[in-house]
Amino acid sequence: MKQARDLPWQPKPCDLADRLSLQDAAKGVGSAQSLDQLAQDIMPYATGNTHPKFFGWVHGAGLPVSVGAEMVAATMNSNCGGRDHGAIEVERATLDWLLGVSGMPDTASAILTTGTSQATILGLTAARNRQFGHDVRKTGIQSLPKIAVYVRRGTHSCIGKALEAMGYGTDAIHIVDTDENMRMDIASLALAVAEDQASGRVPLAVIGTAGSVNTGSFDNLDKIADFCAEFDIWFHVDAAFGFWAKLADQPWKQLTDGMERANSISCDFHKWMSIPYDCGACMIYDRTLHFDTFTSRPNYLEQQEEGLGGGDLWFCDYGLELSRGFRALKVWTAIKSIGTDAFSASITDNCKQTFLMAELVEASDLLELSFPVSSNVCCFYVAHGEALLHKSPLWRASPDP
Repeated sequence: MKQARDLPWQPKPCDLADRLSLQDAAKGVGSAQSLDQLAQDIMPYATGNTHPKFFGWVHGAGLPVSVGAEMVAATMNSNCGGRDHGAIEVERATLDWLLGVSGMPDTASAILTTGTSQATILGLTAARNRQFGHDVRKTGIQSLPKIAVYVRRGTHSCIGKALEAMGYGTDAIHIVDTDENMRMDIASLALAVAEDQASGRVPLAVIGTAGSVNTGSFDNLDKIADFCAEFDIWFHVDAAFGFWAKLADQPWKQLTDGMERANSISCDFHKWMSIPYDCGACMIYDRTLHFDTFTSRPNYLEQQEEGLGGGDLWFCDYGLELSRGFRALKVWTAIKSIGTDAFSASITDNCKQTFLMAELVEASDLLELSFPVSSNVCCFYVAHGEALLHKSPLWRASPDP
């Protein structure tokens, strides 16, 4: 039997698209043949992130226990947009746990999403509604003043996509300088806000980064929270993978200090927590605002007092989707089975490994650090180019460099 370590990434065959074509699917071939093709033509050409030696990007490896949960979720075929059934309670329990980890106030609410990209749209939409009022849901943004959203260099591209989807466009982005530790520079932020206010633009939100995908760096979230509180600007934290430093030991946990003061937070379970794709979350500090931003109940969604049409929590009231899969089950099962302590140890160990890598780079005559290490990303380069590389025993040992 093959295991994950027997299945590294491999390039897909050139004719794979032809093999998988459904153009001649008028008559089915039966489940046996289609499942055989699944095993032969689809499973061998996965992303490769389940392999123990895969360290690319920020892909989580997936957890075996969640595979069973996914099978159960598919069997139940639950629509988690609403109504009163067990899957809703699983998501409620999962989000109660998540909000507890976040440290946000008791007034906060949350919803599971496909990932941080979708969660960012939810967070910034709530920011828009708080800024311009509930009527913006009906009248739109065409008669509103131009807005500005402040990001630092290296912020994820999902911010721009969110603004495009909301109708503002990427011209609404104001890029703020970073300091020597790749954190948002507060003086530069203050200057940017002043410039925009003077020109008539409305500062809509400041995006703090908790774990940059390029460098693993964390903004000083407490300082950004102070600034946003002073100027009454929405504070959103893009914590796609860095949110989970909250589970780590010190000193890494303190990187998240101030996150609990955010108006909204986006994060992914399918990165550092290794929940199978896809699963993210959006957290918003004000449950009432969250509800008012997205709720829409036509007559076919009218809530009943009892039965399947009842229930006090319909997730379609907190996001864009009415049809929602049971993605909470794989998260709930992982946390229940493995426990928070084990996740904490794994995340802490990952950070220790990265700091060890940085120490080895600094001790090397061949390598230099590109940026200071703060969490689980170590960026380095070959020092002094090819001339120094030729001095390496590894280089000289190669018969054909």
